[in-house]
Amino acid sequence: MPSKSCNVVVLLSGSGSNLQALIDSCAVPDSAVRIGAVISNRADAYGLQRAAAAGIDTAVLDHTGFQGREAFDAALVACIDGFAPDLVVLAGFMRILSGDFVRHYQGRLLNIHPSLLPRYKGLHTHRRALEAGDVEHGCSVHFVTEELDGGPLVVQAVVPVAPDDTVQSLAQRVHTQEHVIYPMAVHWFANGRLRLGEQGALLDGQPLSASGHLIRS
Repeated sequence: MPSKSCNVVVLLSGSGSNLQALIDSCAVPDSAVRIGAVISNRADAYGLQRAAAAGIDTAVLDHTGFQGREAFDAALVACIDGFAPDLVVLAGFMRILSGDFVRHYQGRLLNIHPSLLPRYKGLHTHRRALEAGDVEHGCSVHFVTEELDGGPLVVQAVVPVAPDDTVQSLAQRVHTQEHVIYPMAVHWFANGRLRLGEQGALLDGQPLSASGHLIRS
């Protein structure tokens, strides 16, 4: 285990349920994770209230005040780096990030996506899974690269799709698994077990499969 804590900065745009799961996961003795700051592009994001309630520093950077993505991302990098993070975690951050941003944090930028990647990149994943008649759905934690929702996979949680599932019922079960696997991946990183190698994600020094570490509920 590392001798110092891993300083994590979380980016979000909404309710922050994955942030809350991460906060809760840190409430154990000798946790290697320290959430140094939560940054949002929306001042009304409920995740900021969750952070404040946990005594975590917050910042708001409104993307509408910038001339284009590159200008916003440059300001965002400056804001994040002010907190000196070891890891940056995207937790429902509803912005497509520029190549410069992604390269700046290469190997220390994680995202969670509500599908079994590489299936259903982008939006409306639960509806798309139901419309396709899938028997399994789930969520994925991956390192972020310049390909949207396309970076090396770390861990995936698989949930069965029930015949009577709706978008809402399926989303709820997937969210439950998100709150399990995202803290797991962050703690792996903080404890020095997870890193990004030249050929993909490595766990305990061993290459993960193309689908990452699989968990079935």
